[in-house]
Amino acid sequence: MNARTSHKTRAIVLHTLDYGESDRIATFYTREYGKLKGIAKGARRSRRRFANALEPFSFTQVIFSRRGSGDTLAMVDQCEIIDHFPVIRSDLEKCVAASYLVELTGAFTVEGKKNEAVFQLLVDFLALMENGPFRTSLLSFFEIRLLGLAGYEPVLDRCTRCHASLEAGRAFIFSNTRGGLQCSRCEPVPGAVPALSLGTIRSLLHGRTLPVRNLSRLLLSPQADDESRRLLVSFIQHLLGRELKSWQVLRQLRQLGAMNINTC
Repeated sequence: MNARTSHKTRAIVLHTLDYGESDRIATFYTREYGKLKGIAKGARRSRRRFANALEPFSFTQVIFSRRGSGDTLAMVDQCEIIDHFPVIRSDLEKCVAASYLVELTGAFTVEGKKNEAVFQLLVDFLALMENGPFRTSLLSFFEIRLLGLAGYEPVLDRCTRCHASLEAGRAFIFSNTRGGLQCSRCEPVPGAVPALSLGTIRSLLHGRTLPVRNLSRLLLSPQADDESRRLLVSFIQHLLGRELKSWQVLRQLRQLGAMNINTC
């Protein structure tokens, strides 16, 4: 029998599931190992080893062991909190938005595939929400960056058919099947599919490359914010074949005007 090897890594908790009477199965996104699933024995009873460290979107240092890369379920031996993001957890809208970030990350990553850029993206955006106001544009900027890192970056600088640039003086729509823009000459814009404003397209392109620390200063107009959300939510749903549960909750909260409720 192969001996277990111990590892230490920084991680964001993506998802947890109670198992048996006292155990908990947790899915992490780690810096060194990518997405990792492990079982924490006695986690629901032990306050010393796992206190608050296995809650969704907690930033932790994890010590785990396994018998090799083929061991699909690691043994989580210890977790220590690096950042519990208390401000996010005190605000319902931020809390659900953070849950959306980790659910989206889990949906676009596979176990065992390392991607430090994805890990840092998630850490940076959680810190941004912890230390500043929440705007739905932050979700759009996170989505477009994550899609790029996952290999699904939408084409927003030209028509995907004729390659006409944004300066061609044409109207553009976004095609989910082509993964990018189509201009009005290649695809007549029907009334049921509203054309995207150039301001929306340029805002997304700018938000894709702007340093994360500066994103809170990039304010979208209501039109650009609405168009961005419609475009990216539709594209993500097309890629995944489903709508993420946390996005459904956040959308309903915004529709109901349920903001800044101090619970999570």
